[in-house]
Amino acid sequence: MLNLGFGFVKQVSDIATRAGKEIMKVYATDFAVETKDDNSPVTKADQIAEAVILRSIREGLTDRFPIVSEEAAGAGRIPDVRGTAFWLIDPLDGTKEFINKNGEFTVNIALIENGKPVMGVVHVPATGTTYTGTAAGAFVKRRDEANKQIYCNTPGDAPLTAIVSRSHRSPEVDTFLKNFTIGKEISAGSSLKFCLVAEGAADLYPRFGRTMEWDTAAGHAVLRFAGGSVKTVEGNDLGYGKPDHENPHFIAAGPGIEPNR
Repeated sequence: MLNLGFGFVKQVSDIATRAGKEIMKVYATDFAVETKDDNSPVTKADQIAEAVILRSIREGLTDRFPIVSEEAAGAGRIPDVRGTAFWLIDPLDGTKEFINKNGEFTVNIALIENGKPVMGVVHVPATGTTYTGTAAGAFVKRRDEANKQIYCNTPGDAPLTAIVSRSHRSPEVDTFLKNFTIGKEISAGSSLKFCLVAEGAADLYPRFGRTMEWDTAAGHAVLRFAGGSVKTVEGNDLGYGKPDHENPHFIAAGPGIEPNR
């Protein structure tokens, strides 16, 4: 596994925070919304944040690894990542939540090695909260507070808490959840859902809609190093570096929760 020290992760967190500040500048305006070729929305904030992240990584951090980033990929600029570690970046995850101004959007920066997320930073610009995940553990930092290590719940006999997508819930999710004793359901946008499972605020997050690797990698890393997992409906670990970078359906969950239907 790559040797990712505290200083390196701190630098990546700082980059995500800087991108988040630029996002919030746009958030405070009456920004325009455009539609991409795949019918998903995009705003000036997506583009500005991506430029900040790419420049900061290349000029201030390292040019060692290729970068796969959402807006660049949408424009056809996708590097060959076969046989190498690489970055996966979503400069503004949860654009619909950004447009709706509910605060549930994130900056996602992940590093992938051998198909697995080995580092993830998820920054929540609206609250100033940053989640990180590496082999050293998963942590949350809320504004000026110190880093706090976080862990998934270990389920017992109590009913589970499920978290579902605020903007992309599907009938398959309802069918899947019937296999569990669910005591509570909560909704959230963006990769925040992974982080809420990672810190024990929820137990599982099923996703039966379209996602791309940059949507999930950073949150996956946080959850992985908090003791959880992200698996396909067949029970395999969700991997990265697929030719089209599109994910299959998956279930993110804490330890001891069987994801198979």
